[in-house]
Amino acid sequence: MKILITGGAGFIGSHVADRFVELGHEVVILDDLSTGLQENVRADVKFIKGDITDSKLVKELFEAHKFSAVSHHAAQMNVRLSVENPTFDAQTNILGTINLLQAAARNGVKKFMFSSTGGAVYGEQEAFPADESHPTNPLSPYGISKLACEKYISYYSYVYDMQMVIMRYANVYGPRQNPYGEAGVVAIFSNHLVRGEPVTINGDGLQTRDYIYIEDVVDLNEISLGYPGSIIVNVGTGIETDVVTIYRYLAEASCTELEARHGPAKPGEQRRSVISPQHARIMMGWKAQTALSDGLTMTYHSFEPESRSS
Repeated sequence: MKILITGGAGFIGSHVADRFVELGHEVVILDDLSTGLQENVRADVKFIKGDITDSKLVKELFEAHKFSAVSHHAAQMNVRLSVENPTFDAQTNILGTINLLQAAARNGVKKFMFSSTGGAVYGEQEAFPADESHPTNPLSPYGISKLACEKYISYYSYVYDMQMVIMRYANVYGPRQNPYGEAGVVAIFSNHLVRGEPVTINGDGLQTRDYIYIEDVVDLNEISLGYPGSIIVNVGTGIETDVVTIYRYLAEASCTELEARHGPAKPGEQRRSVISPQHARIMMGWKAQTALSDGLTMTYHSFEPESRSS
């Protein structure tokens, strides 16, 4: 199968690309390298540097390659930037996705897989963990744009008989995650600890998230490729973990005695976010397999200099 992976030089997309190649598929990556890294792209993958908002490039790419499936990971993912510049967020996420959908429909693509977001789409939760029927009340332009993309994908799926798998990710962590900018705390903490630098926790550190290891996410992407239908699923563990606990596991992995410092809380930060994975388990036979302590230990060691250079 020939598969287009947008954002395939990024954290999640590059791991998905690796798995698809290992399964024997022909992979083409489209990435503008605004956040992704060329070093994440394996040598046996065709790489095209470009932007999903470039309609001419996207049109020509689909006409040239006749893809069987699209795995769409490219996005503007910075929540704070989406608040500061909602136009840019919408142009990248919504219009970029429409470009891909238009080209996919015109060229007979039968499978469209999309990386959405659980926490940002649901907003402040009313139930814990949230399942896919939970009200979608995003509280940022980023969350709004992701939800809008879901709706456009559903429309194209219906009109053009295109199978869709929309994956609402929890807080994905693991090797290759960017520790800079608006990154997840696992990558930020790991990067500081390998350098022997103190870690600052925002607020009391008791805010919770649903942390899922990258290989478990990749497993569901593999299942999604062969799933015979259309579906929206949460991709998480259903387990809440606070930031203080995340730091404790990483500190143990690093054998450090450094105590974390506490800074001011982030204004407007969600206190709790956790999603139910039961629908994916029942419908797709998927369940996260990696224990948090194991995943955090593997992630920490991936940030060590000798690991990065290997």
